[in-house]
Amino acid sequence: MATKTITIMEDAYEALAREKLPAESFSDTIRRITKKEEGIEEFFGCWSEETAEEVKKAIEERRAMNRDRAKRRDDLFSA
Repeated sequence: MATKTITIMEDAYEALAREKLPAESFSDTIRRITKKEEGIEEFFGCWSEETAEEVKKAIEERRAMNRDRAKRRDDLFSA
């Protein structure tokens, strides 16, 4: 893999060195701390209102099923 040489200020180097884990190279450290996390907020607005409501309903139904299953399990083992 090709390499590049960069110049950074001493305080930036020290900050990077503090972030570096023992088994990491500086390149690994830069990749780790600059990696963009894909959170759910990236998907806001991707679904239509109709799809969002369908998903919400499916989640609520699944939660209700899980509550019912847990209640039956508790009733079975509490006897």
